[in-house]
Amino acid sequence: MGMHTEWQNPEAKVLLPDIEFYINLGDWPLEHRKVNETPGPLPIISWCGSLDSRDVILPTYDITHSTLEAMRGVTNDLLSIQGNTGPSWINKTEKAFFRGRDSREERLQLVQLSKENPELLDAGITGYFFFQEKEKELGKAKLIGFFDFFKYKYQVNVDGTVAAYRYPYLMLGDSLVLKQDSTYYEHFYMALKPWKHYVPIKRNLSDLLEKVKWAKENDEEAKKIAKEGQLAARELLQPHRVYCYYYRVLQKYAERQSSRPKIRDKMELVPQPDDNTSLCQCHREGPFREEL
Repeated sequence: MGMHTEWQNPEAKVLLPDIEFYINLGDWPLEHRKVNETPGPLPIISWCGSLDSRDVILPTYDITHSTLEAMRGVTNDLLSIQGNTGPSWINKTEKAFFRGRDSREERLQLVQLSKENPELLDAGITGYFFFQEKEKELGKAKLIGFFDFFKYKYQVNVDGTVAAYRYPYLMLGDSLVLKQDSTYYEHFYMALKPWKHYVPIKRNLSDLLEKVKWAKENDEEAKKIAKEGQLAARELLQPHRVYCYYYRVLQKYAERQSSRPKIRDKMELVPQPDDNTSLCQCHREGPFREEL
């Protein structure tokens, strides 16, 4: 598990307690049992939480990977987004924008709204998997580079199978995010406030067009909310904040752990990377003077 979920990074930087836990490598939170049920809920660690589940939430694998691998080997990361936010606010296209797969029915509704209101919304499905029968009716949009999203003033964030993991990237651009109400959340959502960091839209998207019109009619306020959201995301998703979140979760988990962790049969050791494989040679040169 460690080799696939970035656990080696925190382990190399802090002394973690001995701890044994379950981690859910899927997208959906798993633990829906209530506290008073028998058996009670298990403390499963997951990437995504929901209002009707009790999983312990860590930063998603996507946020973790893009933060720790920033500008090295990933297409989009939390630093490069901030340097590629498109035209200045005044020169952005005054439409709401969306591109994505058909992983939730509201995304199909979004495309239909776009067809009926092209002056307000540019939305398209780039790949059909769940609703293949809808492709002929709604059409398939061409893929577009993520940096080009920010040519538009307003970004629509609609859930996929769970919370849309693009959300932090949208926040880091300088467009206004119109966020669908959702039962799902990532680790940092609780720090964000509607109408301060983003504009909320109803789950059924019934007020989306109204909110786009509001943004167009209140340009300075929309720009301010977009900036507040960007600044909040920059602060919340700094690498040291991600590391600290991992550490604090595991530390608190260990404090509540009643059993003693054991190395069990068929467990596989995930070693730390060898320094000898590093590209950096700066600490391997010999001293300039013998006495040093």
